[in-house]
Amino acid sequence: MAYDTRVGLPPDIIATVRQGRLDDPRERIRPSGRTILKGGRVIDPANGVDAEKDVAIQGSFVAEVADDIGPERGDRVYDVSGLQVWPGLIDMHLHLGDLFETSSAPIFESAADGVTVALSPGASNTFMAPSLLGAEVDRGVPLNIGLYLGGLNVMGCRLAVEELIALFKGELQQEVAFEKMTRNPITFITAPLIVGLKDHMGHFIAGDELLDGLFDITSQVGLIFMSHAQDPAHSERLVELSKERPVHLTHCTAAGSGSHGDPKESMERIVELLRRPNVSGDLMTAHLRPGLGNREGILIDKGAQQVAYEALADGTVEVLISDGQCDATMKGFGDTRDNVPAILELAEQGVLPLSRAVATMTSNVAALIGELTHEGWWTRELGHLREGARANVTVVDPLDKLPTFTFVNGTMAAMENRPVRGANGAGGWVTKFGILDRTGVGDMAAFSYAEAD
Repeated sequence: MAYDTRVGLPPDIIATVRQGRLDDPRERIRPSGRTILKGGRVIDPANGVDAEKDVAIQGSFVAEVADDIGPERGDRVYDVSGLQVWPGLIDMHLHLGDLFETSSAPIFESAADGVTVALSPGASNTFMAPSLLGAEVDRGVPLNIGLYLGGLNVMGCRLAVEELIALFKGELQQEVAFEKMTRNPITFITAPLIVGLKDHMGHFIAGDELLDGLFDITSQVGLIFMSHAQDPAHSERLVELSKERPVHLTHCTAAGSGSHGDPKESMERIVELLRRPNVSGDLMTAHLRPGLGNREGILIDKGAQQVAYEALADGTVEVLISDGQCDATMKGFGDTRDNVPAILELAEQGVLPLSRAVATMTSNVAALIGELTHEGWWTRELGHLREGARANVTVVDPLDKLPTFTFVNGTMAAMENRPVRGANGAGGWVTKFGILDRTGVGDMAAFSYAEAD
């Protein structure tokens, strides 16, 4: 008689884990693949939602938001009651993996702090920067990453402005690029996959003609022209040279540190620039907190901070950034650790209603970048929780002011403010044209082949 080796299962057990994979001992489970966030307070400013709802994720996208979503066999259900469910944070100025980043992990720290999309302005002063980023995305990163390219590098090659415009539109002929830009075909192919061009008064002070060329490129191609605002005189010169072409002034609260004149007056001069129709800007989350900033970065003057609060309240500025990370090789003035607390504290202090505060790192960012790049995919896929949006979600505990879960393209990238190791690979490459899940840049070629005659 054969011995029955099957061990019975209790009736409420529907699956087990075998060799690291979900196993169906009864051969009757057909997982739907959904992830359901159940019972949280959904705050979705783009859709005017602030209510207790369930969110269902299917693959990389939001499948449904409803009052009650019934789980099916195979669904993964997370009880998020008592927590707030936000669209994933978008940080449009965050230093990631710059230069010789060997002793810190800013990308993983950012995901743990609730960031799902980040644009890096760090050591991108080379045409090779996009290909290097593409390689890292292919090898696996836990959040969606894009970058700005250094303006001086762009204008330092032999391409004329008209040819640079063609390059970033993806229309430049390869033979022209090989003669005037690069001998590396990967560098040429990946160069258009950026979100903007960067001016930085600390890296270089460009001449009027060079800046005029950069403004021509960004305004005609639909790239962000980003300038690091700290010295109000430098920002005023840039805005004048823009000739009403779009310019984005970043980490504007740095002017309130007093590094380039009276802090309150400097902040007021920057805010006055931001009132112009062609000028947008952002403020650093660290500088909006009661502690006045991060002592590993720079502190803001109390009077300058009040000017920043007023600019937020009246809608002059509608976007926040971290400028993190403070412990990175290319140090920012702030840190992603300040993002979630700053958003909650703006509401607590009465500077903004909570929905408007959440919008400063979600829907407002997507709308601004969509406007500057002339690309509608930003607002279709990012900054909200409608059906069809990318499943980038930041789940926040309002009591401890920390993200409890971070989902990137439907994958849990962090839990309880710690990165999840298995999520390395959840992120994609954020380009002007959309998010690329992979490009092949980071692949190692093992063989080649040719068709037989």
